[in-house]
Amino acid sequence: MPDVAAPPPLLSPEHIALIDKGVSAIVASRDAALRPSLMRAVGTRISADGTHITVFVARSQSRQLLQDIAATGRVAVVFSQPLSHRTVQVKATEAELRPAHEDDLPVLRRYLASMEDEVGAVGVDVPFVRAMLAFRLDDLVAISFTPAEAFDQTPGPKAGSALPAA
Repeated sequence: MPDVAAPPPLLSPEHIALIDKGVSAIVASRDAALRPSLMRAVGTRISADGTHITVFVARSQSRQLLQDIAATGRVAVVFSQPLSHRTVQVKATEAELRPAHEDDLPVLRRYLASMEDEVGAVGVDVPFVRAMLAFRLDDLVAISFTPAEAFDQTPGPKAGSALPAA
């Protein structure tokens, strides 16, 4: 049986670092009739090699989004650095849902601290950021997936183009 090489990674070390830093993340899906649903993530995590991403959303604010992901497995997430507008979008077709756990708290706290800095850099006060990203752990859902597609969405001539293999 011939060796089957793993496909090249979708995300470069630079893109992984951007996502890992904790930048603005908007999570989207769609239903069978192609009607979109979306919500801001309150936390994100990415594996060191970029092959596994988890985003966290509040169940009470994301019912349609979670129903759509549960029904289709499809998810798209846009990660964007507010000050520079550097943006990457990833898509997946086999997303999985689970309740958030106590061991997710360090990731969530790190994300909040990063977003306080990121959004603060464009003049938004810390109390607003904390209110925007407030959550109850028992209300959070973790959405985990392996990116199947990745796109540059930074404003400019390359916006919308597939990322080259890393």
